[in-house]
Parts: sequence; C-alpha cells; structure tokens
Amino acid sequence: MLFIVLTTDKAGASQVRADNRPVHLDYLKSFGDRIVAGGATLTDDGEGMTGSFLLIDVADRAAADAFAAGDPFAKAGLFECTEIRRWRKVIFNPPSD
Repeated sequence: MLFIVLTTDKAGASQVRADNRPVHLDYLKSFGDRIVAGGATLTDDGEGMTGSFLLIDVADRAAADAFAAGDPFAKAGLFECTEIRRWRKVIFNPPSD
C-alpha cells in the first residue's frame, strides 16, 4: 500500500535537521525500494528546508506509522507535525533528471 508521509519542521530547527541528516538518510536507505520517492520540502525561493515528503510502499497503516515514528528526524524532535495519508496512484509521470 502506498502512503504519503508529509512532515513540517519546527521553526528554527535547521541545525537539528543538519545534525541528524546522515542517520536519517541511512534509515531511508535501509528501506530500499519501499521508498518510492522522497525529499525535502522547500521555501518558495528554494533556499531553506521546511519539512519532508516521502512516498512509501508498506503493508498497512500500522507499518506507515512505525516508519514515521522510527525516522531519526522524528526521534530528534525536528517535526512540528507529521501527516500520513494513504495514496492511490492515478498519474505518476516523474520528470527525467
């Protein structure tokens, strides 16, 4: 099942993000291809990070909740809020890099 995990960083927490980024990336890599897409959300000028977007493929809502709770960013208290929503692919047309 596909789920969107959308987080918003706490204001002024850029150092928390920077300090925990390596272990966060290792955590994501441990899920292999179950991470369908992901990355930081940005300010309109693209200069600052405001949160994260992840599209994950997991067994059920409980697994999505566990994934979000286990994220080192979440454990470090980076997020103001975390929203998890089930997602159905209708159109998926990623741009080529």
